[in-house]
Amino acid sequence: MKFMKLGSKPDAFQTDGSDARYVLSDLPSDIVIHVDCARFYLHKFPLLSKSSLLQRLIIEASQNGTDEVVIQDIPGGVKTFEICAKFCYGMVVTLNAYNVVAARCAAEYLGMTEDVEKSNLIFKMEVFLNSGIFRSWKDSIIALQTTHALLPWSEELKLVGRCIDSIATKATVNPSNVMWSYTYNRKSASSDEIVEARKSSQAVPKDWWVEDLCELDVGLYRRVMVAVKSRGRIPSDVVGEALKAYAARWLPECCDTLVDDVYSESYKHLLETIVWLLPSDKGSSGISCRFFLKLLKATVLIGAGELLKEELMDRIVLQLHKASVHDLLIPSKPPAQTIYDIQLVQTIIGRYMRHAGVAEDGIFLNNLDQEMFETNVDNESLVALCKLVDRYLAEVASDPNLSVSSFVDLATSMPESARTTHDGLYTAIDIFLKLHPGLPKTEKRKICSLMDVKKLSKGACIHAAQNDRLPLRVVVQVLFFEQLRAAGAASAAPGPNGSMARCMARLAEEEEDDDWKDGRAQQEPPTPGALKKQLGSLKLAAADHGAGDDGRRLVARSSSVANQSSRLSLSSRSRRIFDKLWVGGAKLPGEGPAGGKGSSDTSGSSQSPRSSAKPLESKSSSSSSRNRRYSVS
Repeated sequence: MKFMKLGSKPDAFQTDGSDARYVLSDLPSDIVIHVDCARFYLHKFPLLSKSSLLQRLIIEASQNGTDEVVIQDIPGGVKTFEICAKFCYGMVVTLNAYNVVAARCAAEYLGMTEDVEKSNLIFKMEVFLNSGIFRSWKDSIIALQTTHALLPWSEELKLVGRCIDSIATKATVNPSNVMWSYTYNRKSASSDEIVEARKSSQAVPKDWWVEDLCELDVGLYRRVMVAVKSRGRIPSDVVGEALKAYAARWLPECCDTLVDDVYSESYKHLLETIVWLLPSDKGSSGISCRFFLKLLKATVLIGAGELLKEELMDRIVLQLHKASVHDLLIPSKPPAQTIYDIQLVQTIIGRYMRHAGVAEDGIFLNNLDQEMFETNVDNESLVALCKLVDRYLAEVASDPNLSVSSFVDLATSMPESARTTHDGLYTAIDIFLKLHPGLPKTEKRKICSLMDVKKLSKGACIHAAQNDRLPLRVVVQVLFFEQLRAAGAASAAPGPNGSMARCMARLAEEEEDDDWKDGRAQQEPPTPGALKKQLGSLKLAAADHGAGDDGRRLVARSSSVANQSSRLSLSSRSRRIFDKLWVGGAKLPGEGPAGGKGSSDTSGSSQSPRSSAKPLESKSSSSSSRNRRYSVS
């Protein structure tokens, strides 16, 4: 730190422990000066030779027959007046970055100019400011910090502007020419003085100055950053790092602190300043989406205003696919019932899709009613965003107040083409069903209809097949798809499928489900012989089509299912569902298109007619029942 000593006489100021201060001298004091609550017992002659204000006040006091003078509102108060008084006596005074601005303002107040005496206090301090303080990086920052308590004097004397200009000039130089110490190199530097040559071979980072500015008051910080940006030498990413460091210093992470009414106004001012200082180029600012979402979270909690929220959302949508789930967990404010502000996240996602020019079906559009930003959105970005949405759904699904409509709207906010796998969506659905056990069956089916079992991984299928929370039709779909996938694989045929047997047992127990009924009269349960006859027809169909090894594997699986099912007494509804699966989806490997010979044989043999029905009646009943049967997809 730079410092300057003035005067040569020893310090003779004393105090008696109270507010009285005096100078040790053989001559008695002849003037009493009141500064705030302190009293200075001094001598007229040293003061008259340095200060024009004291000259006038002492003359006025003598004319009034008194030896007391009152000084009010002197910048810096008692301490700075004592510095000026010691200078008048020629005593040693040490000036540094912490007191030079206050002393300079006090000297101006007292009129200690060159008109009164050559090389007066103002002149000496100006020399120190220009040759010492403003040439030092850290001293310039310290001096700028002291100006806030000295307004309006520091502003009128242009001390604030000179400090800001000194800081901005140093911050915008080429890092290769930086010769003073700074935060990153604080341990290796001996002082803040300028050095002739660099002793360290370590490269100076472009953002070497951002941490030191974090100690400034928000108003001063804003003025410094404006000066830095106006020079046009600092890249946008460095400006973003500076704002990020300042927000980390002053913006609390705790949500309870943010909503505290005592600090709400100061936090609003802080957020407005940071957002106002953001680079104007929204597309290439170099600032992470996480930082924008942090500011948005604080804006929502504090209630900083819609304009601030809109500005942040416009920047977030340009890189939303780079965010994390934690970044999107924005707490909601009353009267919202959910823990997190899901509606806000859905709005951001919708804006992302519109700005990217993507319709709900995943098609890129050329003309939109709303103005679009230039974004580099590709399929990989959409896939990444879709995975993020599924993970976010899994996080908010545990909220007991989350409605089915909100869950469905958020899940369908992404185009289907972007969801390459449904494992994440299945995880979210499973958590939602687990935390909402009282959902009606219609609501469960509505949520489960979002999931495509064909896009589930093998591990997810295994989990879903044993998941009692899923509707039966979904479990059957999963099992049936696994059967088809296994039939097309090159591996050996699996053994008896216990999951299918358990599913059939569950189907047998669910008789009261009205939504699955198709209005037909209840039919008699099939006999084991009839079921074996049905499965036998499947074997014949597989043989007629020359299925080869795949056909033999399907025969083996069908026989296994028959052995498991022959011990069950299936209801007509369960039998119809199982028949629907085999008729609608169990196309054998190598089987021709629907309507061909092979398809006709399989369809006809897959029905389970009543044992007392005639062959012709069975065929007619089978055709009409297929037209009325519900879809399992």
